[in-house]
Formats: sequence, C-alpha cells, structure tokens
Amino acid sequence: MTVDTRTDNMKGAVTASSSRQDSPGGLWDSVKKAAFVIGSGLLFLAAFGNSLTWHLQRFWGASGDFWQNLWTGLYVKFEGHDAALFFLGTMLVPSVAFWVSNGLLLLVDTTGKPSFITRYRIQVDKNNPVDPVKLRHALKTVLFNQVFISGPMVVGIYFLMTWRGNPCGPELPTFHWGLVELAICSIVEEVMFYYSHRLFHHPALYKHFHKQHHEWTAPIGLVSIYAHPLEHVLSNMLPAVMGPIILGSHLATTSLWYSLALVSTTISHCGYHLPFLPSPEFHDFHHLKFNQCFGVLGVLDRLHGTDTKFRQTKQYKRHTLLTSLTPLNESIPDAPKKVQ
Repeated sequence: MTVDTRTDNMKGAVTASSSRQDSPGGLWDSVKKAAFVIGSGLLFLAAFGNSLTWHLQRFWGASGDFWQNLWTGLYVKFEGHDAALFFLGTMLVPSVAFWVSNGLLLLVDTTGKPSFITRYRIQVDKNNPVDPVKLRHALKTVLFNQVFISGPMVVGIYFLMTWRGNPCGPELPTFHWGLVELAICSIVEEVMFYYSHRLFHHPALYKHFHKQHHEWTAPIGLVSIYAHPLEHVLSNMLPAVMGPIILGSHLATTSLWYSLALVSTTISHCGYHLPFLPSPEFHDFHHLKFNQCFGVLGVLDRLHGTDTKFRQTKQYKRHTLLTSLTPLNESIPDAPKKVQ
C-alpha cells in the first residue's frame, strides 16, 4: 500500500509539473508562443520582402547615386583605415544622435522651459526641475559607460565582424535589404533585452546591479544608459549589437541601427509623451512599478503576462501615438483621488 501510494504521488507530481509547464500561462507555453510569433515575423518579412519594400526601394532610388557617392567619397578618404572608419561610424555618429536628443531634453528638465514641452510630462509632479545632484551623478556614470565600456566593446565588435566579411565594403546595401536588417535587429533586441532585463530583476542580481538604474522611478532621457557596467554590457549593449554581428551588416546599416536604438531608448526614458513620437508610457510604467513591462516592443511581455497590470491602467490607454497637441494626461485624465 505504501509503495503504491508513493508511486501514485510521484505520478501525480510529474503530471502536475507537466500540467504547469503546458498550462496556458506557463513559461513553456509562453516560450512556444514567442518562437511562433518571431518565426511568423521572419516568414512575413520573407514573403512580403519583394512587394512593399520593393516599392520603397524605387522611391529611395529616386535619389539616384547620391548616397552611394557620399559613401564612396568617405570610403576613399579612409582607404586602408577601416578600423578607424568603423569606430567613427559606430561610436561618433550614434553618440551625436544620443547627445543632441538628450541635450534638448536636459534643457527642459533643468529649466522647465519651454513650458509647452513640460505639459507633456508623464509623471506630472516629478523632475520639475530635475535634482541637480542626481543629474550630475547620472551624467558621470553615462560618460563612463560610453567611453570605457561601449568604446572597447565596439573595437571588439569590429574584429568579430571582419571575420564575417568586410563591414566597410565599397558598396552600400540596398534600401530593401537595409529595411530587412533593421527589422531583424529589432526582433533580436526584443528577445535579448527582455530576458536579460528580466534576469537582472531577479532578487540575487537586482540589489547588486539593476537597482542603480531604478533609482530613477521617474526617468529622464539620460538615464537610458545610467546603469552598472555589467548591466550596460549584458542588457544595454549586447541586445543592440548582436543583430548586426549575426547579419554581418555593413557599417552604414550598423551605424543607423545604433543611432535609432539610442534615440529610441532615450524616448522611452524621457518622461514626456510628445506628439508624433513613439509612446514612452510602457517603459515609464516599468520604472514606476518595477515588475511590469520588461521588453522594448512589448511582444514578449504580452506572451509572458508581464504587462497584465499595465493593461489595467490609464497609462495603457495613453500608450498610443499622440497625433494632437492636447496632452494625453488631459484627454485621458487620472481618476479623481478619493477624499478621506
């Protein structure tokens, strides 16, 4: 009787474990769904690559040889110095994009002017103006990460990419292929950032590494790369650089992708939901609540159920492209606070 009971208990435990893994909300089920969605996305790109993007290619082609001639002139000037060209393209250009966008935002954060912009602040009562002591500390950390972490990594990435081919080749990729590469890089970044970011929220890692980034419960643009060096490598840099490494991308595409990724994460952290720019509500909510909205695009958050609380909030209703000049916290106001 005892042996039979133990056997039944073991069978029950195995069945329960299997049931948990295969349940609609289980981790394994979410992984399968993620693989299906990502695979479907790649198939979609392959199936429609010769239709929509072909027409865009023709539109781009109206510029004639302008971009190729521009690149050829630069290529000739740096002939024999591909490493220097690669470093400038992957560090200087993205850094300019980062600091120009953040310089404009910092002007608003520190002065509160122009007041037209401050109307779009997501967390209305925060950073008005930003704490100068916290800002100086964040600025030092960001510069350290860019110079002493990102810089050496880009040098290593150059040697990795030269094994794949010539990232500074004389021919630019077609507009058609450039779009495909940007889409694939976005998918790679979503997968790698979601899981690495969620890993850094594990209690054993959070207090030593990721807690630094979450000192800002109301983030500003500069905070996008305010992080512990280990987190900057694993969760900021690797998700962004792996796409071009895998694809063996040309410097032009790589530089464009890095710039877009930096501007995108700046917008996600900026704290303002501005007209005609991507909505930062998703990641702003993550800084506010910590255990929701881990990804970039939100696909894996939906699959893993890490956006359920977010979808029940006013912030979710505001998580859309603003196409008017009326701030969303006015058109979709918070519920009035109860008077006790």
